[in-house]
Amino acid sequence: MSNFIEIAGITFNYPDLIHEERKTLDQIRLTIEMGEYIAILGANGSGKSTLAKMINALLLPDEGSVFISGLDTRQPENLAAVRRKIGMVFQSPEEQIFSSTIEEDVAFGLENFGWEYEKMHARVQEILTKMDLWEVRLRPSYLLSGGQTQRLALAGVLAIQPECIIFDEATSMLDPMGRRVVLQQMRQLNEQGKTILHITHSMDEALEAGRVVVLQKGSVVFDGNPRDLFSGEYELEAWNLTYPADRKLLRELKNALPNFPRETQSLDEAAEWFVSQNILPPLPDRKSRKSDETEIAVQQLRHVYLEGTPYQSRALLDVNLNISAGNSHGLIGVTGSGKSTLLQHLNGLLRPQEGSVVVGTYDLADRKLSRQELVQYVGLVMQNPEVQFFEEYVGDEIAYGPRTVEIKEPLAERVKWAMERVGLDFSAFKDRKVNTLSGGEKRKAALASIFALKPHVLLLDEPTAGLDPVAHGQIIQVFKQMQEQGTTMVVSSHNMQDIYTLCSEVTVLDRGRSIETGNTDDVLSNQARLDGMQLVPPSRLKLFQLYQQKIANATIHTEGEEAYE
Repeated sequence: MSNFIEIAGITFNYPDLIHEERKTLDQIRLTIEMGEYIAILGANGSGKSTLAKMINALLLPDEGSVFISGLDTRQPENLAAVRRKIGMVFQSPEEQIFSSTIEEDVAFGLENFGWEYEKMHARVQEILTKMDLWEVRLRPSYLLSGGQTQRLALAGVLAIQPECIIFDEATSMLDPMGRRVVLQQMRQLNEQGKTILHITHSMDEALEAGRVVVLQKGSVVFDGNPRDLFSGEYELEAWNLTYPADRKLLRELKNALPNFPRETQSLDEAAEWFVSQNILPPLPDRKSRKSDETEIAVQQLRHVYLEGTPYQSRALLDVNLNISAGNSHGLIGVTGSGKSTLLQHLNGLLRPQEGSVVVGTYDLADRKLSRQELVQYVGLVMQNPEVQFFEEYVGDEIAYGPRTVEIKEPLAERVKWAMERVGLDFSAFKDRKVNTLSGGEKRKAALASIFALKPHVLLLDEPTAGLDPVAHGQIIQVFKQMQEQGTTMVVSSHNMQDIYTLCSEVTVLDRGRSIETGNTDDVLSNQARLDGMQLVPPSRLKLFQLYQQKIANATIHTEGEEAYE
């Protein structure tokens, strides 16, 4: 391996933050060799995405230097060569899609680098075939699903054959199947000699890397092997990190159960211990707020996007759903199964084409229904928070909703209350420009803007995507508090741990149909169903399933011995 990327004492701050005491990046020093696979971890706002943009010369340091194969990124004549060497898949992949069709978008970078037409066409066909997008190459890029958009963004990067690819939270919005595909692509690219830099909040994904770099407040606080990071020697919470899911559960069990063996390294070993002690593994105490009052009723809902055009797409075929007042209900299914479309029907962004939707006393098929009245009753936090921002500054954005309706307390107090609920310091963030926020901070601001309306029903579309582990835990606690206060919640998520923690009931969507609704434990224990969606049950449920399997095997073994005797 050879020296490839050298980051020599770089310091950087965004123009809007020049008066901040803390710099976005502060004296960063790193050396990255050709062919490494590195995970970059850190809290929201720690500087991860900014560092990535330094490496591919989208940003230039205020102090210090970045060298790519010896090329100084501060020299204008080096920029084209640097950007051929360094490709980047953005946190929001739609931000790097420029052209009107899939085929044109992959060709965009090649055209800029002056490729000949025949060579460019062959390259586009090769990449789109590899990404399973060739058959839809003439489709408008804005009509793609989340997974297809992710693959298109990666295709555009791969087309220019970079030596290094940076993945900036590239899996955060994907279902487990799409996540596995992207991680597999990372491994394959690394095996082909590409340098991989993977910015992630997933500790399980970090274990895939050969090296981990942790940033805190713009500085490197750890640089080493991922197994060393999770050895227990470091105070991960101080860096807003946690442990991989199974290891985190084992640590919780060791802290909660005095007799639990400290040497336990796997859930299988833990299940064996519970069997030997003749005690059940702990499961969450679910507090279903089942009531006779129906809050949400959906019957035979159907929806077609761009109906009557060559691009029409049937998103919902037959959805039926009943949610009791004060209950928390989960929606699960692969990308494109209709979860987001269903949520947008529940707050009136989309109106029923066929079927009916009733929320509280509101019939959403009624064209005379006041949207202003409805948004006070039903709040939706969208999958991509950027699309629901209207204002330039964070404080104004969170005040936008309450300003349009009548509230009893002073507006500033409501804004401060909402910001503090999601972990945004009022004085530090109220005058920040929205476009200077990190991905996770934008997620918090979007949540605060909806909380500020104090809705009776809360709709959450991937509510914790892009949050660092500590912020993730804090937001989950906020949702639990809202449950205790009687808020009806509908949560769409690919994170089965979130669904398991928050929801007492779950509906499974598959290709626009609601195919199963039931108790969360029962639905997530249906291994055949989860396998079909390539979903992995949360760690506590995996432990309980292992325990049950061992009990069943022991019973069969005992019965066999008795029959032999």
